Amino acid sequence: MIDYTLVDWGFVLAALGALLLIAYRRPRKGLPLPPGPKGLPLIGNALDIPMTNGRTVFREMSAKYGDVMYLNALGQPMIVLGSHEAAVDLLEKRGSNYSDRMSFVMSELCDMNWVLTMQHYGPYWRKHRRALHEFLNPTVLDNYRADSRRDAHRFILNLMEEPHRLLHHSRGVFGAMIMRISYGIELTERNWKYVDIAEAGIHAFTHALVPGKYLVESFPVLRRLPAWAPGAGFKREARAWRKDVRRALEEAWDETMEKHARGAAPRSLATVLHERAALLPDPAENAAEEEVAKNASAVTYAAGADTTISTVQWFFFAMAAHPEAQARAQAELDAVVGPGRLPEVEDQAELPYVNALLKECLRFRSVVPLGIPHRSLEDDEYRGYLIPKGSMIIANIWCVAFSRDPEVYPDPEAFRPERFLKNGRLNPEVRDPAAIAFGYGRRVCPGKAFAERSLFSIVSTALHTLSISARIGEDGKPVPMAGEMTEGVLSYPEPFDCVIKPRSSATERLVRASCGAHA
Repeated sequence: MIDYTLVDWGFVLAALGALLLIAYRRPRKGLPLPPGPKGLPLIGNALDIPMTNGRTVFREMSAKYGDVMYLNALGQPMIVLGSHEAAVDLLEKRGSNYSDRMSFVMSELCDMNWVLTMQHYGPYWRKHRRALHEFLNPTVLDNYRADSRRDAHRFILNLMEEPHRLLHHSRGVFGAMIMRISYGIELTERNWKYVDIAEAGIHAFTHALVPGKYLVESFPVLRRLPAWAPGAGFKREARAWRKDVRRALEEAWDETMEKHARGAAPRSLATVLHERAALLPDPAENAAEEEVAKNASAVTYAAGADTTISTVQWFFFAMAAHPEAQARAQAELDAVVGPGRLPEVEDQAELPYVNALLKECLRFRSVVPLGIPHRSLEDDEYRGYLIPKGSMIIANIWCVAFSRDPEVYPDPEAFRPERFLKNGRLNPEVRDPAAIAFGYGRRVCPGKAFAERSLFSIVSTALHTLSISARIGEDGKPVPMAGEMTEGVLSYPEPFDCVIKPRSSATERLVRASCGAHA
């Protein structure tokens, strides 16, 4: 049996004592802190930090205390931004002070500190950022246009043949697109493991880094607990997740480097950066650049293979739940593209309603409802309030004043693509949800162009060739669709059911011909 008396709780008590000094720090510079709920002695607002459904809880709190709200969770100052304007003011206009990331104990325990999203702001981060931008900018993505079009068409054909496997095929299409860019690997059923590896790595990321979920983030000394001790469940979770994270970093890289050594690896982000690093004469510089190459390849692969899947799933949900929007988009495609071919990137400018529908999918359900927390590097003053150095800055994208601002998006809970149109064209005066969905300032998602291009290709082709509807219940009426979101840093639709079938025999023939498949 385990003798729990062997656990050294002295260091925990010492940490609690030290916390007394931290939790009651007086505001510096003579400025008041932003408004927020009154905290309790010692623990501050620890009980106010939601363990689940944070997007809604913080939304309600911001409605009460304002769009710049302060909480102190066991000595950690937190600023929750409840409006797009406040996020722009701090995270973009003052990016030099708000582009850092928090240090998460769980990130270190899970070996995630190589992930660009978790890296501290500085030269090391900038090296990774430049590497990703070099391969994910629109000019480079043009080189993959034909391959990505083929992937999108194969995705549609797979849905026609196996409509009940929407999630599986969604994972496959994005996996195929991003594996080619990252490693030059063509995805097949034989190497499908790479899709599973990416998903497992993203699962670890989305569950390990939820703000307020783990006590060890407020008491880092708890990491000294043995994994078998009461309260050390986080260590057991981290140990399992670490294996998934390491596989995402190493397995595809190792295969690519083995092929490269034989001269059999296609050009990719991994091979180009590896070759560039090998030219450096200094061994230390070579090792440092090789590390950047390995990390950047894995970040592109893992994030690109999984995160955009959420928006595609929400698209299918929205089309099943809102047939009138689907019909209008299809009528536009019929008029612009016609019955004899499939949509192309060049058609996008002439498809305002399809573009509006894509924007509404981004607004309607955010993939990252609470964003990824930023960190303030120095004390700052905003609206007469003090933003303390080291504050965790959370932009609640789900909040009423972001994607659900009724002043910007009337009737925000409704799915209405036409809100982005005026006189039949996209209305530039309406806030683009992409300005929110992909993050703020210097931490904006480097894969934004890839996500937007791939989404247009998949969504426009799906609308042109498929019929998507809700299931019909025993009463002869469409089964209501709830549209619930999963918990975690990244959010996905809770499982839902819909009917997917070819829109017509003609569109099925188009897709089969494009994929070289027989009717």
